[in-house]
Amino acid sequence: MPGLGTSFGRGGATTFQQDLANADCILIQGSNMAEAHPVGFQWVMEAKRRGATIIHVDPRFTRTSALAHRHVALRAGSDIAFLGALINHVLTNDAYFRDYVVAYTNASMIVGEDFRDTEDLDGVFSGFDAEVGSYDTTTWQYEGSTAVPSVGGHGLETAPPTKLHGRERETSRPERAGAGGPVYHGVPETDPTLQHPRCVFQLLKRHYARYTPEMVEQVCGVPREEFRWVAEQLVANSGRERTTAIAYAVGWTHHTVGVQYIRAASILQLLLGNIGRPGGGILALRGHASIQGSTDIPTLFNLLPGYIPMPHAHVDFDLDSFVSQDELSRGYWGNMRSYLVSLLKAWWGEHATADNDFCFDRLPRLTGDHGTFQTVIDQIEGRVKGYFVVGENPAVGTANARQQRMGLANLDWLVVRDLNLIETATFWRDGPEIETGEMRTEDIGTEVFFLPAAAHTEKDGTFTNTQRLLQWHHKAVEPQGDQRSDLWFFYHLGRRLREKLKPDGERDRALLDLTWDYPTEGDIDEPSAAAVLQEINGFDSAGNPLSSYTQLRSDGSTRCGCWIYCGVFADGINQSARRRPGREQSWVAPEWGWAWPANRRLLYNRASADTDGRPWSDRKAYVWWDRDLGEWTGHDIPDFDKAKRPDYVPDPDATGPEGIAGTEPFIMQSDGRGWLYVPAGLVDGPMPTHYEPQESPLENRIHAAQQRNPARQVYSRPENRYQPSGAEPGSEVFPYVFTTFRLTEHHTAGGMSRWLAHLSELAPAMFLEVSPELAAERGLRHLEWATVVTARSAIEGRVLVTSRMRSLRHGERTIHQIGIPWHWGPNGLTAGDAANELINVALDPNVHIMDTKAGACDIRPGRRPRGAALVRYVEEYRRRAGITERTGTEHADDPRREGE
Repeated sequence: MPGLGTSFGRGGATTFQQDLANADCILIQGSNMAEAHPVGFQWVMEAKRRGATIIHVDPRFTRTSALAHRHVALRAGSDIAFLGALINHVLTNDAYFRDYVVAYTNASMIVGEDFRDTEDLDGVFSGFDAEVGSYDTTTWQYEGSTAVPSVGGHGLETAPPTKLHGRERETSRPERAGAGGPVYHGVPETDPTLQHPRCVFQLLKRHYARYTPEMVEQVCGVPREEFRWVAEQLVANSGRERTTAIAYAVGWTHHTVGVQYIRAASILQLLLGNIGRPGGGILALRGHASIQGSTDIPTLFNLLPGYIPMPHAHVDFDLDSFVSQDELSRGYWGNMRSYLVSLLKAWWGEHATADNDFCFDRLPRLTGDHGTFQTVIDQIEGRVKGYFVVGENPAVGTANARQQRMGLANLDWLVVRDLNLIETATFWRDGPEIETGEMRTEDIGTEVFFLPAAAHTEKDGTFTNTQRLLQWHHKAVEPQGDQRSDLWFFYHLGRRLREKLKPDGERDRALLDLTWDYPTEGDIDEPSAAAVLQEINGFDSAGNPLSSYTQLRSDGSTRCGCWIYCGVFADGINQSARRRPGREQSWVAPEWGWAWPANRRLLYNRASADTDGRPWSDRKAYVWWDRDLGEWTGHDIPDFDKAKRPDYVPDPDATGPEGIAGTEPFIMQSDGRGWLYVPAGLVDGPMPTHYEPQESPLENRIHAAQQRNPARQVYSRPENRYQPSGAEPGSEVFPYVFTTFRLTEHHTAGGMSRWLAHLSELAPAMFLEVSPELAAERGLRHLEWATVVTARSAIEGRVLVTSRMRSLRHGERTIHQIGIPWHWGPNGLTAGDAANELINVALDPNVHIMDTKAGACDIRPGRRPRGAALVRYVEEYRRRAGITERTGTEHADDPRREGE
């Protein structure tokens, strides 16, 4: 979550769903909240009942749109142009909350004179290397300070270029922690009047000057009158007395510039003074139950629990080198040593001592990009022998599903744990490539082990939901037969591996010495989920549960499996299991579950008060300074040192929390401020810029010389060819835009829903949403078949002709969009082609997320070809478009830039 992390300090939603009821306006963009998050949407409806204005900006008219005051249809992939114009509107009309902006953001900080904007360099920032598609951020720094690339300065995800198995590895990219801007040293020069031409405020004004209502009409297809109405609503409902909230989901994150979408929203909310205040903030809506939990205690290759960066083999030689940058910083990342040592003690217990660096050398080290898409390429090229698939269905659920299956077919062994016999477990027998003849079952050597999984109703544990909220779920029924929980599987797998190791083997000490003494219960020896949560919470040296991460120490006297979760078992009580009814507590509902950090529901809530500690207004009072008590108080737990006075000024040499002034609410940032501009920490720019998606039928009308995000990650391979875009020859072969979406009736890739009769009956077939105009143009008939094709594959679906899909006017050109649900695959009670067959692998460079929400395609009436004819059909489209291995791969559209 570096979009929120670099903006505010933490990679999590700044607000909570119940607080939406206090908003005066809610902008929902990049989300179909009513259908994808129907339980949480009740608070939007409560806000509407209280008089709030609800705005839905989305390519499709959905149930969310139907309940909003206005739906604004825009072209998929153009959101930065829309948000940038909102920023421009706020700046040019002096509609920003000046007192908030000057005091609580980096607007006054002066950037060095060597910095060059996209306005100066035709669509790229200074420091760009066109050969490798990456930025040197030296020129982005403030005057008078220097920054390291990320939290902790753990610089690289890939080693310097080396030959590996006969090919050259990709050049280095900064590692991102996803929480907090980078550490920087020195005191930046500032201009509180905001008049200096190189202060952040003036850079923003210049950067977004061309993002006008007229440009929005050209780029997004949104009439300027509609845009102005949205801008006026946001301004009228923000400021000292009123607040606006923004809610988004994967409609924003799944782009090659997804992080910058969220950055643009963050800039807008900071300018309007909506962060840290009731009824404001940015709500990152999560697609299902524990997406937030899977990043907090991560399934991500480059993070340790609590967003601690994974050490890098080439720079993090010992504990001191790992924490050296953080310990010199201001803010709570200055306590990195305490967080990490407590984690190491939780993992290795008595074996982790000061004499052996608390077993720091036993942590894995980054040596390259080990994200899912690079891993699949490594599978195809024979560098990965075995694979565990748990809670995923990559054979249909991941971008370029054919490439995923090619990787699976080249493994020695594959373990699939799931509720049903999903496509990832059966690809070798009945996958699409078997039908086309591209693969033969007898030639696939992968040995597949399918292990039935227990559902969440068959196990205890926690979900960490959208608003950083941990909620305990109790086992309702016992798992049947061979079904087992994930906790059971990994605990007993670890136990059996340890039994096979030599007790005196030095190379095996990292595994042998792990704390693995969890109590078990029942006939199948199910590990105690509560015991695991207690370990995550942490203990002091006497074995007492910790109540707050501020108790963590760097001397080895505390243990904590995830510092941001410290307190979830405070007083020995499972705080996540609390269920006190709302009528028995305040509207903040602090005794319903437990939210990280420290059960704070609204992050950065010090910003709800002015610099003197008084609420900006009585109507929006939330946290304030009580002079009589000498502490911060209010409706929530203050996201601030409780006893730190508003007039506290730190010593110039102070580090850690003591370095944060009493007027600096963003306590995870090294300057205590919200960041309108990011001097380091993102790999594709300090300010969001509109670029077209990897594949688009339109040219970039804001920066004609730079079509795509120049720092995006691309992997041109025979199975992952890219299409021409914009004005490039051959782009006319794929004239339409498509976007994927989800239904309430199905869940993710369908593994939990396509096998259920009642859900299959509610949504019985794969379909394609098209406008009446597109249907007429292509001869498509309602409920009959149509085929959608890209350079990767072609899929078929039933045609749904609906006015919910609007044709958009872009100057003299009309663009048609197609909506494609992504839940289907060939297995289950309801079967159909998978949308991910169409999608390329081009990634956001900060987080390695795929570009699934905006692509270019063609659509034709009738069913797709079968067998080998399908391969020939797609190849003919490639031939017509002139696609080669270099199509769409250039980092700079003019490689003669020489990386200015």
